Amino acid sequence: MTIEEAQQTVDHWIQTTGVRYFNELTNMAMLTEEVGEVARIIARQYGEQSFKESDKDKVLADELADVLFVVICLANQTGINLTDALQRNLAKKTLRDADRHRNNEKLN
Repeated sequence: MTIEEAQQTVDHWIQTTGVRYFNELTNMAMLTEEVGEVARIIARQYGEQSFKESDKDKVLADELADVLFVVICLANQTGINLTDALQRNLAKKTLRDADRHRNNEKLN
């Protein structure tokens, strides 16, 4: 699935199953909540935190998909084409960081 197809699929789901988009502030709060759930899994799976019984059924892929879903919702409702935005962002990073990371002794 392309990013454009994902935006269309999420929009269709919202219109048919989700009834309507939550407002932008609600979606921002939801995005923060979902990123927190990703952080919780990362802290336990790759960090030093121990799992609680309630954490055992959490799956990183599912939580990352929740983050992506909300990002796509925000893009759709604010008129952002994520394919174009990502291409512009990568071009900006490529120009800005052409030598930055190569010259970072911490990365070598």
